[in-house]
Amino acid sequence: MKNLNVVAFFTLIFLFASCSTVSKFPVSSMTPAANIVVYRHHDSNGNNTITVKARNMASTERLSPPKQVYVVWIVLENNMAKNIGQLKIKNAKEAEIKTLTAFKYTEIFITAEDQADVLYPGSLEISRIKF
Repeated sequence: MKNLNVVAFFTLIFLFASCSTVSKFPVSSMTPAANIVVYRHHDSNGNNTITVKARNMASTERLSPPKQVYVVWIVLENNMAKNIGQLKIKNAKEAEIKTLTAFKYTEIFITAEDQADVLYPGSLEISRIKF
């Protein structure tokens, strides 16, 4: 039974990975210890599931200048930035956001902000990845 559970687990991982694209963000000068990865999946309805996972993110209060939240943005095909949500810190080592969008995008980036519902990105960019 234990072997069956292990096989089922790895089968699910394989199926999920085969339908998704995984990309690693470049090392950030603001939070150099952070390991940030994005999982992207395009479904049959034309929607995009985006999951950003970060390990070892510095607390926003420790940044210079101190901030309150990390915000994840997508850059749309018309070069407009759209706030897709707050990167929630789960514990001292992990942070995550998972969201669904119908927008087509060319980049994802993370900023540190004073509040989560900002309409435009501030100047404190943590990391950016282009596709």
